[in-house]
Amino acid sequence: MSDTAPPGTTPLRGMYADWFLDYASYVILERAVPHINDGLKPVQRRILHSLKEKDDGRFNKVANIIGHTMQYHPHGDAAIGDAMVNMGQKGFVMDTQGNWGNILTGDNAAAPRYIEVRLSKLANEVVFNPKTTQWAASYDGRNKEPVTLPVKFPLLLVHGAEGIAVGLACKMLPHNFNEIVDGCIAALRKQPVEIFPDFPQGGIADVSEYNDGLRGGRVRVRARIEREKARHLIIREIPYGTTAGSLCDSILKANEKGKVKVSRIEDCTAEHVEIHVYLPAGTDTDQAIQALYAFSDCEVSISPNACVIEDQSPRFLGVSEILKHGARQTRELLKLELEIKLHELEEKWHFSSLEKIFIEKRIYRRIEECETWEAVIEEIWIGLKPYLGMLRREVTDDDIVRLTEIKIKRISKYDSFKADEYLRGLEDQIAETRKNLKNLTKFTIKWFEGLKKKFGDQYPRRTELNTFERVDAKEVVIANDTLYVNRKEGFAGYGMKRDEAVCKCSRMDDIIAFSKDGHFRVVKVDDKVFIGKDNLLVNLFRKEEPKVYNMIYVDGRGGNVMVKRFQVSGVTREKLYDLTKGTPGTRVLWLSEHDNEEAANEIVRIHLKPALRLRNVQIDLKFADYAVKGRGAKGNIVTKHLVDRVSRIPKAEQEEIAAKG
Repeated sequence: MSDTAPPGTTPLRGMYADWFLDYASYVILERAVPHINDGLKPVQRRILHSLKEKDDGRFNKVANIIGHTMQYHPHGDAAIGDAMVNMGQKGFVMDTQGNWGNILTGDNAAAPRYIEVRLSKLANEVVFNPKTTQWAASYDGRNKEPVTLPVKFPLLLVHGAEGIAVGLACKMLPHNFNEIVDGCIAALRKQPVEIFPDFPQGGIADVSEYNDGLRGGRVRVRARIEREKARHLIIREIPYGTTAGSLCDSILKANEKGKVKVSRIEDCTAEHVEIHVYLPAGTDTDQAIQALYAFSDCEVSISPNACVIEDQSPRFLGVSEILKHGARQTRELLKLELEIKLHELEEKWHFSSLEKIFIEKRIYRRIEECETWEAVIEEIWIGLKPYLGMLRREVTDDDIVRLTEIKIKRISKYDSFKADEYLRGLEDQIAETRKNLKNLTKFTIKWFEGLKKKFGDQYPRRTELNTFERVDAKEVVIANDTLYVNRKEGFAGYGMKRDEAVCKCSRMDDIIAFSKDGHFRVVKVDDKVFIGKDNLLVNLFRKEEPKVYNMIYVDGRGGNVMVKRFQVSGVTREKLYDLTKGTPGTRVLWLSEHDNEEAANEIVRIHLKPALRLRNVQIDLKFADYAVKGRGAKGNIVTKHLVDRVSRIPKAEQEEIAAKG
């Protein structure tokens, strides 16, 4: 398609490119990724702004807040309601009333018309200040809404965030309130900062690979499992992102696959998690717990990806950098609040001093005979002129107008002593505010300490930090099935109960099968799986426990008799491997499997077919004379004569032959 287009038109390709970029930018900036300044997505910010506008200390119907929020942007009532429930369940910025659902059971919240909400004390403390808020017009221009809220705390780190945008994703894990406060204080003191996740569901977390919350990191979280009695376990806490129901389902699914043995499960979760797991008789409890971690959601792996909006662009920042930014922003917001407070105090002192002069020096009497407004203003200016040096800033026309607005009742009841006390109080506040501005970092640290003292007890750490080894699934899987084989038809599996039994197996095992033509393959164990016809040896294959194989084969029809010793490792499932030279007509005469090289030092007898001038018709072969090599080795020639068969020498005779050397 040509990119050229008639004048006044846009090529279709260009339209799609522009529209896609606009859509991608909208999703990233307006929906999926939180802003670094306040840690909120736009819908969350508008919800909190609406709550503040409706805040009178009492609870509001959620449906009412949803409707109020839609005047700032028509997200849709369902989207706003879901976002509000998500924020309410976290328990930081909202006080809730009614059925708001249960993160432990996965139960949904009641309809918005039945549940109520209001701002929490913490939210009123750290989130809002209209004097330090930057405002912008809403989508239809009828209202003003905050560009970002002046949050004096890294709210994003306690809330966490998750969102999928176009080309990127955000997954911020929640952290502990008190540890964030301590981290902010450390950052302000220029000390090292390190924080780790804390999940509302509790559990045990291994954060050794957290990587500061950046992409590529990982957190492993385990359920807290207690031994109540023999063969009776109780799960008290569950991993982040799971529910009691989903956890039970994962255990039952593992039980159905034979990876975990459970007799029954009882889910008694309500306000707290309580899942009873009963094990069958003869079960090793420790192994069962490890199997639960390996095959069910009792252990989950979480991959964080800290992404925020900064300067209208997405940025990937570690949680320590986000915390430091939050500490610096709190410091700047407190500075701005102090500057505003100082200005307001100085204005109060200025006008109170002006009022004191105006009343005590009876300047108000000079305007009694004035007939015009201009004359009134002029007389007040003349009366104040001797005292202007007592003030800290110049007097303006607005100040004069304010003096004219003082009521006679106030003048008649004016108390000079109280006025002096009020001015001294203002002077003390001004001095203290200037001192705080001069020692801003110290003041910010003290503010954080006060915040922790006020709210810290409400947010204890719920998740225990620990390190634990990864559970090897093959070590804890229960081998409660039997492997059967049908060598003639070439099938094996745990469901073929009418065929030849091989050994006990688990459903995580692999099968290795060697055929008479010198080929082998490795397949996953299943109910019934094809392994190839005419198999000499069928057994379980464990890569971490390599076996030693002794093999004698005839290279083609009437060819040389070869011997090889080898191990098998690094195979691809379902792939057919050739252990011989690949000559047509090759057949295996002997194949044995051993746990180690020492056990593989067996001696066999090769029986040759009688031939002219052939005096010795048998060869005793000691496998110890040959080195163990890889499966690709073709082997060594034993004899060029025709072989009738290979037999095992009795153990006593083997010992006698070995003694003779």
